[in-house]
Amino acid sequence: MTRSALKGPYVDPRVMKKIEGKKPGTTGVIKTWSRACQIAPEMIGFTFGVHNGKDHVEVFVTEDMIGHRLGEFSLTRKFTKHGGKMQKDLEVKKKEAEVAAAKSAKSATETKK
Repeated sequence: MTRSALKGPYVDPRVMKKIEGKKPGTTGVIKTWSRACQIAPEMIGFTFGVHNGKDHVEVFVTEDMIGHRLGEFSLTRKFTKHGGKMQKDLEVKKKEAEVAAAKSAKSATETKK
């Protein structure tokens, strides 16, 4: 369930304390484990290192991100492409076709000389 409108957005006070009195361009990466913290307008221009369970993913905050949570931009699962043996075969054939096309183009330019 979403947070009540009466309570207002949840902005972690520790995160706000870290950016308090600092300029967006000069500050380095600000590490945080607070994935539930909503992005406030004061955070624009800062780079946050949001923890994804293993390491800190750098997130540069822009104007479009206001109202979203920090955790939305630091994925916790790593995507591995779909497919298996069949997908590998298709990729090998595609690469062979590219090499053959490059060789034919090269031989065509040599015959024109």
